Amino acid sequence: MPRISEKTWAKRREHVLTSAWGCFSRNGFHATSMDEVIAATGMSSSAVYRYFRSKEELIDATAEAGLALVVDIFVRLLEVRPTPSPTQTLSVLVDELHGRTENPDYDLSRIAVQIWSEALRRPPLREHARVLYDEAHQRLSELTTRWKEDGHLPPEADTKATASVVFALMHGMIVSHHLASDLTLETLSRGMSDLGAALGPGEAKIQGA
Repeated sequence: MPRISEKTWAKRREHVLTSAWGCFSRNGFHATSMDEVIAATGMSSSAVYRYFRSKEELIDATAEAGLALVVDIFVRLLEVRPTPSPTQTLSVLVDELHGRTENPDYDLSRIAVQIWSEALRRPPLREHARVLYDEAHQRLSELTTRWKEDGHLPPEADTKATASVVFALMHGMIVSHHLASDLTLETLSRGMSDLGAALGPGEAKIQGA
């Protein structure tokens, strides 16, 4: 069999992976069989196994790609000048979620929920996810530091705490989309603004809480 180029190999591997994403979006990781993935690719079983030796390898590659996309959001935001404001950043997060859900072949937001579950089940994946999420949080902290420098945050603002809130919000948007109702940019901006005004730095803890 003639040797294929690296470009062709990468393209075929990506085809197998995205075909699996369609199956995972519909039925989840563990209700999807390798036979279903193979059928979705339109390739022979031997060809598919040339790129992924097992469904677990497919799941790991899916998690790697999905988590890398989270890091990429903030890498791209940091490349923009002038730095996007908090409201503009929320707009990007809303658009990113819509982009994940509107692909006709697969829904990466549904897959994200499965990655979280799989990470809780498998310690090695959990640790790898933690590393990538830490990187995403670090990039987000760089962004919130710029917000402070640009005057979007008060001088006493804790930029890491701000990054943690935005990070949690981003993932909460996925849960809300699938199990409650979509959060619009207007709702997010108004809610964050009102909550920030209510939670002063000296806010006392509720007694007995």
